[in-house]
Amino acid sequence: MSNQSDSFNLAEVESAIAATNFASHLHHVATTTSTNDLALAAANSGARIGVWIADEQTAGRGRGNHTWHSSSGDGLYLSVLIAPPIPMMSALSLSFTTAIAIQSAICSVFGFRIRDEIDIRWPNDLLLAREGSPAKKVGGILIETASIPATASQPATLRYAVLGIGINLNHTAFPPELDPIATSIRHELSNPGAQGLASETWVHECFRREPLIAAILLALDAELRILTSNPEPQTSDLTRFSSWISGKRVRVEACEDDPVGYTGITAGLDTNGFLRVLGDDGQLHTVLSGGLRDP
Repeated sequence: MSNQSDSFNLAEVESAIAATNFASHLHHVATTTSTNDLALAAANSGARIGVWIADEQTAGRGRGNHTWHSSSGDGLYLSVLIAPPIPMMSALSLSFTTAIAIQSAICSVFGFRIRDEIDIRWPNDLLLAREGSPAKKVGGILIETASIPATASQPATLRYAVLGIGINLNHTAFPPELDPIATSIRHELSNPGAQGLASETWVHECFRREPLIAAILLALDAELRILTSNPEPQTSDLTRFSSWISGKRVRVEACEDDPVGYTGITAGLDTNGFLRVLGDDGQLHTVLSGGLRDP
């Protein structure tokens, strides 16, 4: 795909999100190491809201030591800086809050079905599968936060959070090591006839980044308003967004809290929104960090 920098219409996105808290806080660059780096630099300089969009990342990253394939013209790469006045315990749910917003946005723009086609692999991966196809990763989220320490009368609160979002939008191919596990929206919607549009028109209209970015920011603004008004963890009905919360056999990757990792069956969320896994060792584990994978 060719570089999209000259054709990116920032004003279009601004107009679409005029009623949100993100209005007038959008930034677009052609190339950067990582949009999270830009957002973190702004946060450390005192900013508390902003959206950074890049055509290309030269050092995109995910959780742990994972990298994010971020070639120019293929993906949607953005980071959102927020600072809602919530306890740090509530901030732990930002990965899932962000994932739900992205899931909703992708479904509204492209017509996929929530969970059946766009699924959330707790807590920060989005998987896409059409009927008869295996689910593959189409998006990821990296949350980086800073806190205000607790005092004698107040718990620790969120200073700011950077929500890093990467979506595989226009990719037609992936490096060999990613091809078995990654897909793109364009790849999964490779039959334009199913959309009732001529091929050229369909491709031009469907795979522009602006409508998807606007939809993500609109959905994220709505989710954050809910979280701010009611910061208590919401765990009762999240299975309608994700098939991975209960009854899924998984492998929990090694991390600082557990340098070995383990396998087991997902067993719902605890009262703080952390995933529980009934391990093959017979123990009920709470997943505080470490990503989920198929076993």
